[in-house]
Amino acid sequence: MDTGFVSFGPPPPRRAVADDDLAYLRLIRSRRVGPTTFHRLLNEHGSAAAALEALPEIAAAAGVRDYAPCSEATAAAELRAGRKARAQLIRHDSPLYPQALRQIEGAPAVLWLRGDPAWLAHNPAAVIGARNASSLGLRMARGMSAGLGEAGHTVIAGLARGVDAAAHGAALPTGTVAVLAGGVDEIYPAENASLAAEIAEKGALISEQPPGMKPAARHFPARNRIISGLSQAVVVIEAAYRSGTLITAKCALDQGREVMAIPGHPMDARAAGCNQLIRDGAQLVRSAADVAEALLAQSRRDPAPVRAGNIPPSHDEVAPMNALPLRPGNARDCGGPASLEARILSRLTPSPLEENDLIRDLGLPASTVNAAIQALELQGSLMRLAGGRIARL
Repeated sequence: MDTGFVSFGPPPPRRAVADDDLAYLRLIRSRRVGPTTFHRLLNEHGSAAAALEALPEIAAAAGVRDYAPCSEATAAAELRAGRKARAQLIRHDSPLYPQALRQIEGAPAVLWLRGDPAWLAHNPAAVIGARNASSLGLRMARGMSAGLGEAGHTVIAGLARGVDAAAHGAALPTGTVAVLAGGVDEIYPAENASLAAEIAEKGALISEQPPGMKPAARHFPARNRIISGLSQAVVVIEAAYRSGTLITAKCALDQGREVMAIPGHPMDARAAGCNQLIRDGAQLVRSAADVAEALLAQSRRDPAPVRAGNIPPSHDEVAPMNALPLRPGNARDCGGPASLEARILSRLTPSPLEENDLIRDLGLPASTVNAAIQALELQGSLMRLAGGRIARL
């Protein structure tokens, strides 16, 4: 949704020779000019420079007094910040701008990118899900992303804790793109800084926000539309019924993208969103092979995606959550036994999990984890099953 002066659908790209990066940035950073208003102004006035000249008069007609567009100094400071962050500015009229994203309503006017822009158009598919993912969810995310990468797809996600981080990590060898809510040099959460550095080297980090911009709640829904807009399909792995993950799924449906979901145990709240999506028509998938096969069938059946139905409204996704270690071998327990027990329970679902897989995911000595498992078993919070498996009660 645009909050500018007018509403307008996605226009065809047109490049104004007279425009430079400074004028482009000044227009999109001007007060009350969102992406939709930006595209209409550009279409009506022929260039960003001409639109800037017309803005005060347009604002006055809309009842806004003493309106001034974004200053040259502010836009120049953003360009300097981009250079300092070693980021590349990709304008909507640039040949580097991804065609799929250009087609969505309210497409970003500019993208800041760290890495290789070629990954933006390399058969992208999004893999997203819960921040407080279970061990089974994290394993599925890694397997899904690795398989999609081997099948020639760039994996798109939002660099969040849980499923997103696991998906990025598994796709590093084959290419992954992280879409950030803040600037490309403002990594959130901070624990994913090293992962972000690897993505910038082997894939790409992108954002429509200025470098140096810290992420705020309002930025995350806008970030989600880019994740889905870039992607041929959005694969959901664990999502609560009302969650930020479902915001991205709704964006995908609105943009005519394919939505696919991994089914989960009915008693696990983290599976409620996926099960709801499947019930409402999302495609049930079990592996990367299912996703690749569905995308191939879709391309043969209907090269142009069609709009799908609706899903329940979702809340913003930026509610703070406890930090969870995401990558095997990198986890560190900084609390006492109670903290470890909470982490163990957060990884378990009613579906049985191999105890050795849990220990490996936590990255802690087996003796430490076993002691906590035994305590939880005595408390009646989990049960041990045959074959070295455990499940949450």
